[in-house]
Amino acid sequence: MSDQTSDRHTSGDTRASVSTHVLDTSAGRPAAAIGVELSARASPDAAWSVHARAATDADGRCTGLPALPADTTHARLRFDVGPHLAAASGRAGGADGSAFFPEVTVAFAVSAGEHYHLPLLLNPFGYSVYRGS
Repeated sequence: MSDQTSDRHTSGDTRASVSTHVLDTSAGRPAAAIGVELSARASPDAAWSVHARAATDADGRCTGLPALPADTTHARLRFDVGPHLAAASGRAGGADGSAFFPEVTVAFAVSAGEHYHLPLLLNPFGYSVYRGS
């Protein structure tokens, strides 16, 4: 358990929290400077509200996202992967040199007091996301 998660539980904060990291599986290394947007909503039919924006660090991690609002039932991560993929030599997917996947978006259900770590495994023509620890 991370210090951030431990501190949250001992302080009585029962809001859900989110962290992520991005690994470029084609290069076999972390993907730095990927823009990440965290959104939240309070019910399945509610509109999404942007909660935070950040970028992955040199290790591909984005750990400083703030805890979600107390009424959050769903969260969404949007990764701006286009610039990273288009800049990688020989891996452009569009006719104009743009990335085949300009962004990756994943929505997931959350429960109060839980921590959600969602790694993104990225390559030029595919990706995978899972709940990590």
